[in-house]
Amino acid sequence: MNAATLDLAPPEAPVRHIPGNKGIWVGITCEFVEFAVLFAVYFIARAHFPDAFHEGAQRLNILAGTSITLLMITSSYCIACSVNAIRQNKHRSAVIWLVAGLVIALGYPIVKILEINWNLAHGINGESGIFFTVYYYLTFNHLVHATWGILGILWVLARLLFHGYTADDYAGLEALASYWHATDIIWLVIFPFFYVLA
Repeated sequence: MNAATLDLAPPEAPVRHIPGNKGIWVGITCEFVEFAVLFAVYFIARAHFPDAFHEGAQRLNILAGTSITLLMITSSYCIACSVNAIRQNKHRSAVIWLVAGLVIALGYPIVKILEINWNLAHGINGESGIFFTVYYYLTFNHLVHATWGILGILWVLARLLFHGYTADDYAGLEALASYWHATDIIWLVIFPFFYVLA
């Protein structure tokens, strides 16, 4: 075999990998299964009580729901930018983007608390009818998952600050981004179900 033959060899295909790690995808799968069951409950309740769902949606604060949606999407974008920066070995940029993602993500529980206070001031609680029972159950569950994600951001940020991730090893940051995107996707389903389509 001569040198010319070696030059004609096809280039190696890039190695494809699952972002993050297997453990995070087990968690994400469990999260999706949990919410699939909750969405089934939503559709069953809505089929039996269509008027309650229509009237209930009119009483919710759409500004709060829209704000949470924008916060989730924007924080997801920032975290994705952090992953992209560390891939390019831009450590400082990765930190800045992740801090931005954290600050924006913290807006979610703040808006949710304000929304709950607004609801209670307008006589809306978990006993206000089937629509609100389902609404509180689904949105509280999502808030719990988002809180886990925020704690994850704090952990990953601490590791990133001490150079725990590099351009060659950033699986933890990628795992966080995967989880946060999954939580974001679920909210993008919850938002129209309660605030728009009901």
